[in-house]
Amino acid sequence: MCYDRYVSICKPLHYGTLLGSRACAHMAAAAWASGFLTALLHTANTFSLPLCQGNALGQFFCEIPQIIKLSCSHSYLRKFGASAFTTSLALGCFVFIIFSYVQIFRAVLRIPSEQGRHKAFSTCLPHLAVVSLFISTGSFAFLKPPSISSPSLDLSLSVLYSVVPPALNPLIYSLRNQELNAAVWKLITGCFQKK
Repeated sequence: MCYDRYVSICKPLHYGTLLGSRACAHMAAAAWASGFLTALLHTANTFSLPLCQGNALGQFFCEIPQIIKLSCSHSYLRKFGASAFTTSLALGCFVFIIFSYVQIFRAVLRIPSEQGRHKAFSTCLPHLAVVSLFISTGSFAFLKPPSISSPSLDLSLSVLYSVVPPALNPLIYSLRNQELNAAVWKLITGCFQKK
């Protein structure tokens, strides 16, 4: 998505050639393949863990950090390696996203019109915020030491990286719709006028 914005803002005349159907298919295939590889790595690693502390999880989310707590202590190193691989893959993507947004912001700041700059920033900043939230909370949930673990912290992190970003994406993209934006603004101002 950031590459789409990068090309549309920084190289608008080359948009059709840089983001044709073949390029989109290659990017989708790379995303699916890396996601499948990561899921396969974690699943295989999780099923090979011996569970020494029963099989009852302390929360609703059946995630890898919670399953690691049930395993024997000598298996932490192996799971940490898989989590570190996934985190490095995510951070590599995040670095690419940051690099793309630096280029985008440099191009946006050269736009002479205030309205044009505002429109470009309003389409880019929400995406960057959601991606930052997802990667930072997910990395912290998987790489935090067990000594600072608590049920409420684990649940909060799980919600922040698995529920909030997918819930925010439709909201962010629907708010770009002018009619919906006007309706939400009318609802908000109506609530404040009644008080």
